[in-house]
Amino acid sequence: MTDPRHRVVIVGGGFGGLAAAKALAGADVDILLIDRRNHHLFQPLLYQVATATLSPSEIAWPIRHLLRRQKNVRVVMATVVGVDTSARQVLLEDGSRAPYDSLVLATGAQHAYFGNDQWEDFAPGLKTIEDATAIRRKLLLALEAAERETDPARRRALLTFAIIGAGPTGVEMAGAIFELGRASIRGQFNTLSPDDLRVVLIEGGDRVLLNFDPELSDYTLQALRKAGIEVELGQMVSEIDADGVSFGEKRIDTKTIIWAAGVAASPVAAWLGIEGDKAGRVAVGPDLSVPGMADIFVIGDVASITRDNGKPVPGVAPAAKQAGEHVAAVIRRRASGDATPLTFRYRHAGDLATIGRSSAVIDFGRIKLKGWLAWWIWGFAHIYFLVETRTRIFITLSWLWIYLTGQRSARLITHGMAPEKKPLREVDEAER
Repeated sequence: MTDPRHRVVIVGGGFGGLAAAKALAGADVDILLIDRRNHHLFQPLLYQVATATLSPSEIAWPIRHLLRRQKNVRVVMATVVGVDTSARQVLLEDGSRAPYDSLVLATGAQHAYFGNDQWEDFAPGLKTIEDATAIRRKLLLALEAAERETDPARRRALLTFAIIGAGPTGVEMAGAIFELGRASIRGQFNTLSPDDLRVVLIEGGDRVLLNFDPELSDYTLQALRKAGIEVELGQMVSEIDADGVSFGEKRIDTKTIIWAAGVAASPVAAWLGIEGDKAGRVAVGPDLSVPGMADIFVIGDVASITRDNGKPVPGVAPAAKQAGEHVAAVIRRRASGDATPLTFRYRHAGDLATIGRSSAVIDFGRIKLKGWLAWWIWGFAHIYFLVETRTRIFITLSWLWIYLTGQRSARLITHGMAPEKKPLREVDEAER
């Protein structure tokens, strides 16, 4: 009787989990990939769905489709609620269990409001397709409501958009919202002017893009302000409600607030019965396994990994993919009977952020780029990492159209009653 094949369970179909599954193609293992959604999401471009540049189907693909040619993998759409480490089983919400010999936890991050979870109702974050389409709807409905609003104060609140957090997501959202608003208003609304639009970026630190070189941060700050975006630095948010946001000694009345200030790891630490760091991440060993649990690996946003230089591995897509490939290599070795330790070495490809339609900053370490050339490199880098060839073509054409015309093709308001079907104040209440 032959020994059963090594069973690998991967929880999470994001960059890390998908990379691990693909890197195990052809290995003498049976893979079960579990995700609570049926699709893999290219999260770096999620803000472009939220700002009507791209459609959801252009940055997300069914996991089953992506792994359709891989014979040793099975995909299950289910919600994981825990791990029985003694029995080596993953616990699912429906009460069933998935046994494993090796377990890869790549469940990503969620929004963190620093102890103020009540703010989530008024300041949604951006992590899922559902988040992006809800934000897009809110942005576009605000313009429609402002077109009909006769009260100056309410109208100004509808045309004011606040983004909290000036990391790459916040900076990119601020630039994209500003361009979306101006492009949508110009020549298409009778009572609105592009000059009515107000976008405010609020950051608790002393500069934007804190992880970038200070020179690039300064360039980004000047580019944002030159475009007409207000940037408030060194301002901690103290209150968020249905009518606006308070920070420092200031208050902004706005109906649209977007949270880009912090994330927390999904509850992997709790599943394993161990302590996470302040963000809930699990500290892993050199091979990315959990100390004391050699058969369990944690990767991506939920892992705390320290590089040789003492700096943490950033929570970016390339890091998650490298970690997934590394774990797959470790599992291959173990399945073949080779227990030789394999240390993870992260290769940092650089930091990238786009500011607007023709400006970006790139920090490659010794090489730093900004402006128009950086924007093109940023675009090609993102297109290169997209999963599907057909998607690369569509996104290239979409970006080229927007670059030449400034017009976005995905400005559709969906999901629910249109604003003209009920009074504006009822719409506003429904959107809170």
